[in-house]
Order: sequence, then C-alpha cells, then structure tokens
Amino acid sequence: MDVLDVLNEIKEGKNEFDVGKITKVKDFVVEVVGLDNVTFYEEVNLANKGIGYVTKILSDVCMVSILSLGSPLVVGDEAIRTNKTFKGKYSGDAIGRMINIFGQNPLNGKTYESLIDVPIEEDNIPIMDRSGVNEQLETGIAGIDLMYPIGLGQRQLIIGDKKTGKTQIALDTIVNQKGKNIVCIYCPVGKTMKEVKQIYYNLMKHDAMKYTIIIPAFNDYLAPALVLTPYYALSVARRFMEHGTNVLVVIDDLKRHADAYREISLLTDKAPGRDAYPSDIFYLHSRLLEKGCKYKNGASITVLPIVETRGEDITDYISTNIISITDGQIVLSSKNFQKGIKPAINYGLSVSRLGGAVQPKDMKKLGTTLRRKLLSYLEMASIYELSNQDDLSPSIREEMARGKKIISNLSQPKYEPLTNKEMLEKFNFILENNDGEH
Repeated sequence: MDVLDVLNEIKEGKNEFDVGKITKVKDFVVEVVGLDNVTFYEEVNLANKGIGYVTKILSDVCMVSILSLGSPLVVGDEAIRTNKTFKGKYSGDAIGRMINIFGQNPLNGKTYESLIDVPIEEDNIPIMDRSGVNEQLETGIAGIDLMYPIGLGQRQLIIGDKKTGKTQIALDTIVNQKGKNIVCIYCPVGKTMKEVKQIYYNLMKHDAMKYTIIIPAFNDYLAPALVLTPYYALSVARRFMEHGTNVLVVIDDLKRHADAYREISLLTDKAPGRDAYPSDIFYLHSRLLEKGCKYKNGASITVLPIVETRGEDITDYISTNIISITDGQIVLSSKNFQKGIKPAINYGLSVSRLGGAVQPKDMKKLGTTLRRKLLSYLEMASIYELSNQDDLSPSIREEMARGKKIISNLSQPKYEPLTNKEMLEKFNFILENNDGEH
C-alpha cells in the first residue's frame, strides 16, 4: 500500500485501529459509531471499564450489550474491537464449585487458573450425530420415575407457581445421581447469592457437589450476562458429553431468562410483540433446549428447564412456548402443596412424551397400571369427595381407599430418593392389596 492509498483511506474516514466512540448510553446497552467491520457476538472492550458484545448492527452504528462493568460509561468513551467472538471461560477445577461465565468463583471472587474458552453460540449437534433416547434418568421420585419417566437426553420441563417445590425436584434428582457417573450442572438465573449459597450447602451436605457444577447468573448481574449464562452452561455440558460422560443440566428458571432478553430487546429497539417480548423469543429458547440430546457415542445431555407461573396458568406465552419445545412437562400444583402432598405433582396435567420407551419392563408395567388407577381415583374424588361414605357402593369405596393410599405413598420427604426396587415393592404391594389397607 503506497502513501496515496493511505491518504485516500484517511480522507474516506476509514478506521485503521477499529476504535469507535460511544454516542449513547442506555442502561446496559451502548450505541457505538466508528466500528465499521464488527460482527455479531464480537467482544468489545469498553474504554477498559468493562466488556460487552455486539447485539445489533445498523448502517452507521452498532449496539453493544454490556456484560460486566467496573465504572460507569459516558458518551465519548472509546469502544475497541477485539476481533474475536465473546466466549465464556471454564476451568476443569470447577467441578464441586461455582463458576460464572467469566471464569470466576463468585463465592470468593477469585478467577480460576488454567481457563479454556467455551463458545456461547455454536452449531447444534446435527441429527445424524444423535441417537434414540432409550435409557432412564432415575430421579428417585416415585411419581416421576413410575408414571412420567425422563430419559437420558430428554428435555423435561418443570413448571408451577412460586413455592411449589420446582427447584426441590431438580435438587432431589441431582442428589440421586450419586455413583451413576453423571455430571450435574445447576444453572440458576436471576436468583440471589443467598438462595444459591443455600442450594450449594444443601448439595454439599448430601455429598452431591462432588459431581456437580453450579453456573450462576445472579439477580445483580447485568441482563446480557443472565441471557448468555444458560448457553454457556450447555456448552460446558457438551464438552463433557463429547468425552463420553452423561450430563444433567438444570436451568432455573427460563421465565427470568426471557424477561432479561426482553429488557435487552426493548433497549436495542427491537419491535415488541406479544407481552412486549420480541418476535424471536421462541427461537431464543428452542436453540437453547435443542442442545439437549443423546449423542452417537452413547453419552447425553438431559435438560430440566424450570418455569415459574402465576395463578397456575400454564397457558401464558413463555410457558406454552417451552411446553411445545420440550419432550414433556412435570406440572406442580399449589393446592397439592398446601395439602401436604410433596412433591406437589399435578398428575392429570403432567406428561412425558417418551414415557415407557425409556423404562425397564417391570417399571413400565407397574407405572401404566398405577397411572390408570390414580387418574381414575382423581376423577372419582372430584365427584364423590363430599359424599357420605355409606352411600357409596363397595367397589367405589374400595377404589377411593386405594387411590388415597397411592397418593399418600407418592409423597416423599426431600433429599430421600427411592431406588427402582423400593418403588416396585412399595406400589406392587398397594395394588395387590385390593382392599386398600396396608
């Protein structure tokens, strides 16, 4: 390149060092001019005060979402290209501990050593590299393992109101993976440090942290970090799966994740749609949950996304989106929870779309009978609940007694998982004793 070419570039205003200027600061989104060649998801250094990634590119400006910030940004600050896509940082030392998207342990604020880059956005595993789901993930919860079984590689939604035991089902499942050579990843989105610490200590107490990684996005993190963390968690899971290890990922919860994405979208002037969510909210979750699968090498990623509802309404926008993406849902009922039925599963609305395909034969046989009798009892109970027992026929009385017995035996204390053998013995005994007496 000769001197004339350089002078021409200067006249045209070309940016030799790719340094832009911030022209607008909107909460955790900044507008930058002068970065002509940036790409989506490219990491941007914001005046050495923080880092962000490119969210939107227009003809004259680009919008950068801030992931972390040391001190406030002002108009006129520099934004410097890094020429690399933003990637999360992960360390092999994180098993048994917490690690965030920046490779730090939030409990002590220290950065892990020997960090590797983990891509946030990567192509999903092609269908030719996937195999059929045919093994069961044992949760240790009788109501799930018998009637709504979850397969290794399945995506099963846990949905219900606040304080109905959604997280507890996920934690019981993690505790039950002890000795099964499964790595568990718990990804709380928008929870407080206090809540996550409590979960961390509970898992430690039950000896479950030895095979568990907690990847948190706390409620005081900026919204872009909340949005990227579940993708990072599943990218970490993929590294384990490709090395032949089964992984269980719990995302708690996706409603808060969707809300964080809505905040970013509104600040980047995306057109709002239903409930003010942007039009690509379905794609946000479908490409996340698509990462759950059984790989051709026999390993798998099982995903348990959690969604919080209001007033037991599972027909709202985000809930129906995720129900249509996942392979079934465990619906929790606040009425059951108040009655003391724990886990408070709504057996009428819950479903597993893989069902018996992943169960051993004896579990499948018992589960089918148990579910039929339980649903028959629930239907009957809604009709005869207030009737005088003496007015009922002996067969109805017998069925009601057996139904009550099943419901009471499906309740189990937290952190006390059952083995398949214990479930078979317990419920075969109840079904064989037709009088409903123990």
